Amino acid sequence: MPADISLTFERICEVRMMDGINAAVRTKHSLFVCTACASVWKNGKREGKSGGQQFMEDLSQLAQDWEFSDKFEIQEVECMSACSHSCAVSFAAVGKYTYLFGDLPANESKTAEAVLECAGQYYAKPDGLLPWSERPEVLKKGVLAKIPPLPN
Repeated sequence: MPADISLTFERICEVRMMDGINAAVRTKHSLFVCTACASVWKNGKREGKSGGQQFMEDLSQLAQDWEFSDKFEIQEVECMSACSHSCAVSFAAVGKYTYLFGDLPANESKTAEAVLECAGQYYAKPDGLLPWSERPEVLKKGVLAKIPPLPN
């Protein structure tokens, strides 16, 4: 076999790693935001704007200038069943771990910044794994679920 056609083990590993990164780049990512979180209820009806709705507005405003805005679909979810841990957000993509974070302070602008920073980290990881030490501070202790990707 000619020398220019043969692949070394290192080159094979490099190609496979790049395939994983390219797959991550091609995959559409979702950031889900619970809009029912931190609601005030009276007589069985929600009153006023919930903390989740305010958080969604803040996040959407900040995401307009975010470098990954064309890579993520930011979606409102009426309820993510994390009521005792509001506010809640989730990162999801095909072939990656799905994360559900809760206990996020909805009325702090730094929370929206931290969520977008962490979403960028999620995007860059071919498997979606977010090591504790690399996450923004507000997202270090609020993991409610880490769900493995479905097998191919």
